[in-house]
Amino acid sequence: MEPYEALYGKKCRTPLCWTEIGERKIIGANLVDDATEKIRLIRDRLKTVQDRYKKYYDAKYRSVEFDV
Repeated sequence: MEPYEALYGKKCRTPLCWTEIGERKIIGANLVDDATEKIRLIRDRLKTVQDRYKKYYDAKYRSVEFDV
C-alpha cells in the first residue's frame, strides 16, 4: 500500500494521470515532455535562487572561534 493511499484512503491522482481510478489511458509523449521540461525549468530557477542566497550568506558569515 502506498503512503498516500494509507493516509487518505484513496489513490493518488497526479496531473500526469487525471483519469478515473482504474481506467488506464496512454499518456501522450508531448504531455510527458512538457511536464519534464517544466520540472527542469523549476529546478534551474530554484538553483539560481539558492545560489543567490548562498552568496549573500557567505558575504556576511564569518567563522568565530572562542578561546577558553
